[in-house]
Amino acid sequence: MLAAMPDLTEFTATLDRLAARDEFTGAVLVTGGGEPLHAAAYGYANRAWRVPCTVDTRFDTASVTKLFTAVAVLQQVERGAFALDTSAVDYLGLTGTTISPDVTAHMLLCHTSGIADDADELDGERFEDLFVSDPTYAFTETADHLPHFVTRPPKFAPGESCRYCNAGYILLGLMVERATGGRYRDYVAAEVFDRAGMTRSAFLRMDVVEPNVAEGVEAIRDGNGAVTGWRRNIFSYPPVGDPAGGAWSTVGDLALFHRALVGGRLLGPESTAAMLVPHAYPEGYLPQGYGLEFRDDRYHEKEGVSFGVSALLRHYPGPDVTLVMLGVGEDTIWPLVEVFDGSM
Repeated sequence: MLAAMPDLTEFTATLDRLAARDEFTGAVLVTGGGEPLHAAAYGYANRAWRVPCTVDTRFDTASVTKLFTAVAVLQQVERGAFALDTSAVDYLGLTGTTISPDVTAHMLLCHTSGIADDADELDGERFEDLFVSDPTYAFTETADHLPHFVTRPPKFAPGESCRYCNAGYILLGLMVERATGGRYRDYVAAEVFDRAGMTRSAFLRMDVVEPNVAEGVEAIRDGNGAVTGWRRNIFSYPPVGDPAGGAWSTVGDLALFHRALVGGRLLGPESTAAMLVPHAYPEGYLPQGYGLEFRDDRYHEKEGVSFGVSALLRHYPGPDVTLVMLGVGEDTIWPLVEVFDGSM
């Protein structure tokens, strides 16, 4: 029997209040036991043409994409293409780089590899700054991202510590490509999205017109903080997503993904169990698993933030409640997440 469902009164009231002040744009889905408890959308998917968001609008999921990569990697482990202790350098032939041959797939999955990131957010670097001098359209294949990090000095020796690293998931995506002989994006579409019933999810190109897509924007503010306009994020990222971020999905599809994952429809029992427990315990940060992050036994989650985008998939195992939020703007969903957590 399910535990008591959350009282969503304050959460929905806060949603309405922030949306009325144009401080929340996006879509929200709350499920209990896999059944919808609340689904709603607010604001404009396209501000220029004042097209409203709906619960079926597709949003850039940012780093939530890493969950799809982790599943793809574990599927290859199950099929014997490589093991969790396989050296990424040896498997990919990356000798002559600063990446240690001791770095394994397991370390890359839970951010204990120590490799340098392409843009180290913990050091204040911004991913979009990578494309000030390099054209975004030159980065459409997974391997195109290698020059941004394979010669940078490592942060620590493999396995010595834990530090969030987008570049590690680029290497994992390349391992999937090496194992399958095809593109990472095509593999995830067939073996993750299709198997989970995620019919509205895809790696959409930002330079191609697509229906029902939310445009990522950030507010432009004057010296007093007043909004004077909106800046699009189309020049902040490559035109198509990669294994570290940039898949497009809906709140409903992300809930379907989580249900398929915990229900054992994407991975076998051993790999499913490995996805649902932490594997590294960084100081001052949430314990890290294979894509997921954990708050004790209370919930597991994956969040994503990019310029113009914010995303969250969070599950509370006790009451079997899942919260999915996809928003326009880096900061838009986080005040709401705090309110929701207080109701659990």
